[in-house]
Amino acid sequence: MSNLPPSGEIPRGAIRFNTDSNKPELWDGSQWAEFQLSTPNLGTSGDRQPGARGLFGGGYDAPANKDVIDYINISSTGNAIDFGNLAAAVELPMGCSSATRGIFAGGRNTPADSYDVIQYVTIASTGDTVDFGDRTVGSANNSGGCSNQTRGLFNGGNTYNPFAPVDVIDYITIASTGDAVDFGDLHEVATQQAATSSPTRGIFAGGYAPGTPNTERLIEFVTIATLGNTQDFGEFAVDSIRMGACSNATRGLFGGKNDDVSSIDTIIMTSLGNAINFGDLSTGRRFLTATSSPIRGVFGGGHGPADYSGSNVIDYVQFATEGTAIDFGDLSSARGRFKGLSNAHGGL
Repeated sequence: MSNLPPSGEIPRGAIRFNTDSNKPELWDGSQWAEFQLSTPNLGTSGDRQPGARGLFGGGYDAPANKDVIDYINISSTGNAIDFGNLAAAVELPMGCSSATRGIFAGGRNTPADSYDVIQYVTIASTGDTVDFGDRTVGSANNSGGCSNQTRGLFNGGNTYNPFAPVDVIDYITIASTGDAVDFGDLHEVATQQAATSSPTRGIFAGGYAPGTPNTERLIEFVTIATLGNTQDFGEFAVDSIRMGACSNATRGLFGGKNDDVSSIDTIIMTSLGNAINFGDLSTGRRFLTATSSPIRGVFGGGHGPADYSGSNVIDYVQFATEGTAIDFGDLSSARGRFKGLSNAHGGL
Protein backbone atom coordinates (compact mmCIF):
# COMPACT_ATOMS: atom_id res chain seq x y z
CA MET A 1 0.00 0.00 0.00
CA SER A 2 3.05 2.31 -0.25
CA ASN A 3 1.89 3.99 -3.49
CA LEU A 4 -0.99 5.84 -1.79
CA PRO A 5 -1.04 9.69 -1.77
CA PRO A 6 -0.35 11.57 1.49
CA SER A 7 -3.30 11.44 3.90
CA GLY A 8 -3.95 15.19 3.49
CA GLU A 9 -4.83 14.59 -0.18
CA ILE A 10 -7.36 11.79 0.47
CA PRO A 11 -11.00 12.99 0.47
CA ARG A 12 -13.15 11.85 3.38
CA GLY A 13 -15.34 8.94 2.25
CA ALA A 14 -12.76 7.54 -0.18
CA ILE A 15 -12.71 3.75 -0.49
CA ARG A 16 -9.71 1.53 -1.17
CA PHE A 17 -8.96 -2.18 -1.37
CA ASN A 18 -6.13 -3.05 1.01
CA THR A 19 -3.95 -5.58 -0.83
CA ASP A 20 -2.20 -6.51 2.42
CA SER A 21 -5.35 -7.55 4.30
CA ASN A 22 -7.49 -8.26 1.18
CA LYS A 23 -10.32 -6.17 2.65
CA PRO A 24 -12.08 -2.93 1.59
CA GLU A 25 -11.47 0.18 3.73
CA LEU A 26 -13.02 3.66 4.14
CA TRP A 27 -11.06 6.89 4.81
CA ASP A 28 -12.86 8.72 7.69
CA GLY A 29 -10.64 11.82 7.50
CA SER A 30 -7.97 10.56 9.88
CA GLN A 31 -7.52 6.85 9.23
CA TRP A 32 -8.53 3.90 7.04
CA ALA A 33 -11.38 1.93 8.69
CA GLU A 34 -12.05 -1.62 7.62
CA PHE A 35 -15.50 -2.45 6.22
CA GLN A 36 -17.43 -4.93 8.35
CA LEU A 37 -19.67 -7.38 6.49
CA SER A 38 -22.32 -9.18 8.54
CA THR A 39 -25.97 -10.12 8.90
CA PRO A 40 -28.13 -9.07 11.86
CA ASN A 41 -30.02 -12.38 11.84
CA LEU A 42 -28.45 -14.15 14.82
CA GLY A 43 -30.67 -17.01 15.91
CA THR A 44 -29.71 -19.38 18.75
CA SER A 45 -31.25 -22.57 20.05
CA GLY A 46 -33.20 -20.48 22.57
CA ASP A 47 -34.68 -18.11 19.97
CA ARG A 48 -38.04 -18.66 18.33
CA GLN A 49 -36.72 -17.36 15.03
CA PRO A 50 -33.54 -15.70 13.73
CA GLY A 51 -33.41 -11.93 13.94
CA ALA A 52 -31.59 -8.81 15.07
CA ARG A 53 -29.81 -9.05 18.41
CA GLY A 54 -30.15 -6.51 21.22
CA LEU A 55 -27.70 -6.23 24.15
CA PHE A 56 -28.15 -4.68 27.61
CA GLY A 57 -25.02 -3.83 29.62
CA GLY A 58 -24.24 -2.59 33.13
CA GLY A 59 -26.73 -0.94 35.46
CA TYR A 60 -27.77 -0.54 39.08
CA ASP A 61 -30.10 -2.41 41.42
CA ALA A 62 -29.97 -1.08 44.98
CA PRO A 63 -27.54 -1.28 46.62
CA ALA A 64 -25.02 -2.37 43.95
CA ASN A 65 -23.84 -1.69 40.38
CA LYS A 66 -23.95 -4.51 37.81
CA ASP A 67 -21.36 -5.80 35.31
CA VAL A 68 -23.82 -8.10 33.52
CA ILE A 69 -24.44 -8.08 29.76
CA ASP A 70 -27.46 -9.99 28.48
CA TYR A 71 -29.08 -10.24 25.06
CA ILE A 72 -32.38 -10.81 23.28
CA ASN A 73 -33.55 -11.72 19.81
CA ILE A 74 -35.55 -8.59 18.95
CA SER A 75 -37.66 -10.39 16.32
CA SER A 76 -39.08 -12.86 18.85
CA THR A 77 -40.13 -12.61 22.49
CA GLY A 78 -38.72 -14.22 25.61
CA ASN A 79 -36.35 -13.67 28.50
CA ALA A 80 -32.88 -12.19 28.04
CA ILE A 81 -29.92 -14.61 27.92
CA ASP A 82 -26.52 -14.13 29.55
CA PHE A 83 -23.93 -12.71 27.10
CA GLY A 84 -20.90 -11.94 29.29
CA ASN A 85 -19.60 -9.19 31.55
CA LEU A 86 -18.27 -5.64 31.45
CA ALA A 87 -14.73 -4.94 32.64
CA ALA A 88 -16.21 -3.36 35.79
CA ALA A 89 -19.61 -3.05 37.45
CA VAL A 90 -20.87 0.35 36.23
CA GLU A 91 -24.08 2.32 36.24
CA LEU A 92 -25.01 5.00 33.72
CA PRO A 93 -22.74 3.87 30.85
CA MET A 94 -23.11 5.22 27.33
CA GLY A 95 -23.09 3.02 24.27
CA CYS A 96 -23.40 2.61 20.52
CA SER A 97 -22.95 -0.12 17.91
CA SER A 98 -22.29 -1.07 14.32
CA ALA A 99 -23.71 -4.20 12.72
CA THR A 100 -20.84 -6.18 14.23
CA ARG A 101 -19.53 -4.39 17.35
CA GLY A 102 -21.23 -3.21 20.51
CA ILE A 103 -19.52 -0.38 22.43
CA PHE A 104 -19.98 0.52 26.11
CA ALA A 105 -18.31 3.73 27.32
CA GLY A 106 -17.90 5.61 30.57
CA GLY A 107 -20.26 5.30 33.51
CA ARG A 108 -19.77 5.34 37.26
CA ASN A 109 -18.27 2.40 39.12
CA THR A 110 -18.12 3.92 42.63
CA PRO A 111 -20.21 6.74 44.13
CA ALA A 112 -17.46 9.29 43.41
CA ASP A 113 -15.74 7.86 40.32
CA SER A 114 -16.27 8.97 36.72
CA TYR A 115 -15.24 6.13 34.41
CA ASP A 116 -13.58 7.00 31.08
CA VAL A 117 -13.03 3.46 29.75
CA ILE A 118 -14.41 2.41 26.34
CA GLN A 119 -14.88 -1.34 25.83
CA TYR A 120 -16.41 -3.50 23.10
CA VAL A 121 -17.92 -6.87 22.28
CA THR A 122 -18.59 -8.72 19.04
CA ILE A 123 -22.40 -8.87 18.88
CA ALA A 124 -22.59 -12.14 16.92
CA SER A 125 -20.68 -14.00 19.64
CA THR A 126 -20.89 -14.02 23.43
CA GLY A 127 -18.23 -13.18 26.00
CA ASP A 128 -16.72 -10.43 28.11
CA THR A 129 -15.76 -6.99 26.83
CA VAL A 130 -12.36 -6.10 25.35
CA ASP A 131 -10.59 -2.76 25.96
CA PHE A 132 -11.13 -0.21 23.14
CA GLY A 133 -9.64 3.02 24.52
CA ASP A 134 -10.73 6.00 26.65
CA ARG A 135 -13.15 8.89 26.34
CA THR A 136 -11.84 12.46 26.23
CA VAL A 137 -13.58 13.02 29.60
CA GLY A 138 -14.62 10.60 32.32
CA SER A 139 -18.38 10.89 32.65
CA ALA A 140 -21.61 9.07 33.26
CA ASN A 141 -25.03 9.56 31.70
CA ASN A 142 -28.36 7.77 31.48
CA SER A 143 -28.58 6.60 27.87
CA GLY A 144 -26.22 8.77 25.83
CA GLY A 145 -24.42 7.47 22.78
CA CYS A 146 -25.48 6.98 19.16
CA SER A 147 -23.91 5.79 15.92
CA ASN A 148 -24.07 4.95 12.27
CA GLN A 149 -22.16 2.00 10.80
CA THR A 150 -18.81 3.85 10.94
CA ARG A 151 -18.80 6.30 13.85
CA GLY A 152 -19.95 6.22 17.45
CA LEU A 153 -20.73 9.46 19.32
CA PHE A 154 -20.87 10.02 23.09
CA ASN A 155 -22.67 13.09 24.33
CA GLY A 156 -22.46 15.20 27.44
CA GLY A 157 -22.74 13.38 30.71
CA ASN A 158 -21.41 14.53 34.03
CA THR A 159 -18.33 14.21 36.18
CA TYR A 160 -18.50 13.27 39.85
CA ASN A 161 -16.70 14.59 42.92
CA PRO A 162 -17.71 17.28 42.20
CA PHE A 163 -20.86 16.71 40.17
CA ALA A 164 -20.70 18.80 36.99
CA PRO A 165 -22.58 18.35 33.70
CA VAL A 166 -20.37 18.68 30.62
CA ASP A 167 -21.07 19.78 27.05
CA VAL A 168 -18.50 17.56 25.32
CA ILE A 169 -19.34 15.34 22.35
CA ASP A 170 -16.56 12.94 21.34
CA TYR A 171 -16.43 10.14 18.79
CA ILE A 172 -14.73 6.90 17.82
CA THR A 173 -14.35 4.88 14.64
CA ILE A 174 -16.12 1.67 15.65
CA ALA A 175 -14.19 -0.73 13.41
CA SER A 176 -10.84 0.29 14.92
CA THR A 177 -9.66 0.80 18.50
CA GLY A 178 -8.22 3.86 20.22
CA ASP A 179 -9.15 6.86 22.33
CA ALA A 180 -12.14 9.05 21.48
CA VAL A 181 -11.59 12.33 19.59
CA ASP A 182 -13.36 15.67 20.09
CA PHE A 183 -16.43 16.11 17.85
CA GLY A 184 -18.02 19.33 19.11
CA ASP A 185 -20.27 20.61 21.90
CA LEU A 186 -23.87 20.42 22.99
CA HIS A 187 -25.89 23.62 22.79
CA GLU A 188 -26.90 23.10 26.43
CA VAL A 189 -24.59 21.79 29.15
CA ALA A 190 -26.61 18.74 30.17
CA THR A 191 -26.46 15.24 31.58
CA GLN A 192 -28.84 12.26 31.56
CA GLN A 193 -29.80 12.97 27.97
CA ALA A 194 -31.30 10.35 25.69
CA ALA A 195 -29.60 9.71 22.35
CA THR A 196 -30.46 7.87 19.14
CA SER A 197 -29.68 8.14 15.44
CA SER A 198 -30.56 7.77 11.79
CA PRO A 199 -27.82 6.83 9.31
CA THR A 200 -26.96 10.54 8.98
CA ARG A 201 -28.08 12.29 12.17
CA GLY A 202 -27.31 11.86 15.84
CA ILE A 203 -30.12 13.05 18.12
CA PHE A 204 -29.59 14.21 21.73
CA ALA A 205 -32.72 14.91 23.75
CA GLY A 206 -33.86 16.23 27.14
CA GLY A 207 -31.62 15.95 30.17
CA TYR A 208 -30.63 17.65 33.40
CA ALA A 209 -28.84 21.02 33.49
CA PRO A 210 -27.76 23.40 36.25
CA GLY A 211 -30.08 26.25 37.11
CA THR A 212 -33.83 26.72 37.39
CA PRO A 213 -35.63 25.00 35.79
CA ASN A 214 -33.02 22.27 35.79
CA THR A 215 -34.62 19.79 33.41
CA GLU A 216 -34.56 20.19 29.67
CA ARG A 217 -37.11 20.00 26.84
CA LEU A 218 -34.60 20.65 24.09
CA ILE A 219 -33.92 18.18 21.25
CA GLU A 220 -30.64 18.72 19.34
CA PHE A 221 -28.92 17.04 16.41
CA VAL A 222 -25.58 16.69 14.65
CA THR A 223 -24.56 15.25 11.29
CA ILE A 224 -22.56 12.15 12.24
CA ALA A 225 -20.15 12.23 9.28
CA THR A 226 -18.98 15.79 10.04
CA LEU A 227 -17.66 17.60 13.11
CA GLY A 228 -19.28 20.49 14.96
CA ASN A 229 -21.72 21.65 17.61
CA THR A 230 -25.35 20.58 17.87
CA GLN A 231 -28.19 22.37 16.10
CA ASP A 232 -31.75 22.85 17.33
CA PHE A 233 -34.23 20.14 16.29
CA GLY A 234 -37.31 20.84 18.44
CA GLU A 235 -38.68 20.27 21.95
CA PHE A 236 -40.66 17.93 24.16
CA ALA A 237 -44.00 19.17 25.48
CA VAL A 238 -42.77 18.75 29.09
CA ASP A 239 -39.41 18.52 30.87
CA SER A 240 -37.83 15.22 29.88
CA ILE A 241 -35.03 13.36 31.65
CA ARG A 242 -33.81 9.78 32.29
CA MET A 243 -35.44 8.32 29.18
CA GLY A 244 -34.65 5.27 27.07
CA ALA A 245 -34.29 6.03 23.33
CA CYS A 246 -34.24 3.94 20.16
CA SER A 247 -34.98 4.34 16.46
CA ASN A 248 -35.36 2.88 13.02
CA ALA A 249 -33.97 4.83 10.06
CA THR A 250 -36.66 7.54 10.24
CA ARG A 251 -38.47 7.50 13.59
CA GLY A 252 -36.99 8.05 17.04
CA LEU A 253 -38.76 6.94 20.23
CA PHE A 254 -38.23 8.21 23.80
CA GLY A 255 -39.80 6.33 26.72
CA GLY A 256 -40.14 6.88 30.44
CA LYS A 257 -39.70 10.59 31.20
CA ASN A 258 -38.89 11.27 34.84
CA ASP A 259 -42.14 13.12 35.56
CA ASP A 260 -44.29 11.01 33.23
CA VAL A 261 -42.82 7.55 33.58
CA SER A 262 -45.28 5.75 31.28
CA SER A 263 -45.28 7.88 28.14
CA ILE A 264 -43.46 7.25 24.85
CA ASP A 265 -42.81 10.25 22.56
CA THR A 266 -41.71 10.21 18.93
CA ILE A 267 -39.95 12.38 16.34
CA ILE A 268 -39.26 12.00 12.62
CA MET A 269 -35.47 12.31 12.48
CA THR A 270 -35.21 13.26 8.80
CA SER A 271 -37.10 16.53 9.46
CA LEU A 272 -37.23 19.07 12.29
CA GLY A 273 -39.99 19.57 14.82
CA ASN A 274 -41.33 18.91 18.30
CA ALA A 275 -41.88 15.47 19.78
CA ILE A 276 -45.43 14.12 19.90
CA ASN A 277 -47.05 11.31 21.87
CA PHE A 278 -46.63 7.78 20.49
CA GLY A 279 -48.16 5.69 23.27
CA ASP A 280 -47.24 4.25 26.66
CA LEU A 281 -44.92 1.70 28.24
CA SER A 282 -46.57 -1.44 29.62
CA THR A 283 -45.33 -0.38 33.08
CA GLY A 284 -44.13 3.09 34.01
CA ARG A 285 -40.48 3.46 34.96
CA ARG A 286 -37.51 5.84 34.65
CA PHE A 287 -33.78 5.27 34.11
CA LEU A 288 -34.67 2.57 31.58
CA THR A 289 -32.87 1.82 28.33
CA ALA A 290 -33.93 0.87 24.81
CA THR A 291 -32.74 -0.90 21.68
CA SER A 292 -34.28 -1.61 18.29
CA SER A 293 -34.52 -3.32 14.94
CA PRO A 294 -36.03 -1.64 11.85
CA ILE A 295 -39.44 -3.00 12.94
CA ARG A 296 -39.46 -2.94 16.75
CA GLY A 297 -38.42 -0.64 19.56
CA VAL A 298 -37.66 -2.50 22.80
CA PHE A 299 -37.53 -0.90 26.27
CA GLY A 300 -35.79 -2.69 29.13
CA GLY A 301 -35.50 -2.39 32.90
CA GLY A 302 -35.54 0.88 34.80
CA HIS A 303 -36.47 2.13 38.27
CA GLY A 304 -39.86 2.90 39.73
CA PRO A 305 -40.97 6.49 40.29
CA ALA A 306 -40.20 6.39 44.04
CA ASP A 307 -37.11 4.18 44.55
CA TYR A 308 -34.01 2.68 42.93
CA SER A 309 -34.87 -1.01 43.03
CA GLY A 310 -34.39 -2.41 39.55
CA SER A 311 -37.09 -3.62 37.17
CA ASN A 312 -36.69 -6.72 35.01
CA VAL A 313 -39.46 -5.74 32.56
CA ILE A 314 -38.82 -5.81 28.81
CA ASP A 315 -41.59 -4.49 26.57
CA TYR A 316 -41.80 -3.49 22.91
CA VAL A 317 -43.68 -1.47 20.31
CA GLN A 318 -43.90 -1.60 16.52
CA PHE A 319 -42.50 1.59 14.93
CA ALA A 320 -45.33 1.61 12.39
CA THR A 321 -48.09 1.28 15.01
CA GLU A 322 -48.74 3.75 17.81
CA GLY A 323 -50.08 2.48 21.12
CA THR A 324 -49.16 0.77 24.37
CA ALA A 325 -46.06 -1.42 24.60
CA ILE A 326 -46.47 -5.21 24.79
CA ASP A 327 -44.68 -7.53 27.22
CA PHE A 328 -41.54 -9.08 25.70
CA GLY A 329 -40.00 -11.00 28.63
CA ASP A 330 -37.60 -10.37 31.51
CA LEU A 331 -33.99 -9.27 31.89
CA SER A 332 -31.57 -11.83 33.33
CA SER A 333 -30.89 -9.34 36.13
CA ALA A 334 -33.31 -6.63 37.30
CA ARG A 335 -31.73 -3.17 37.06
CA GLY A 336 -31.93 0.41 35.83
CA ARG A 337 -29.34 2.98 34.72
CA PHE A 338 -27.86 0.75 32.01
CA LYS A 339 -27.36 0.78 28.23
CA GLY A 340 -29.00 -1.01 25.33
CA LEU A 341 -27.67 -1.42 21.78
CA SER A 342 -28.21 -3.67 18.75
CA ASN A 343 -26.79 -4.76 15.41
CA ALA A 344 -29.79 -3.44 13.45
CA HIS A 345 -30.74 -0.05 14.95
CA GLY A 346 -31.83 3.02 13.02
CA GLY A 347 -28.34 4.37 12.41
CA LEU A 348 -27.29 1.37 10.33
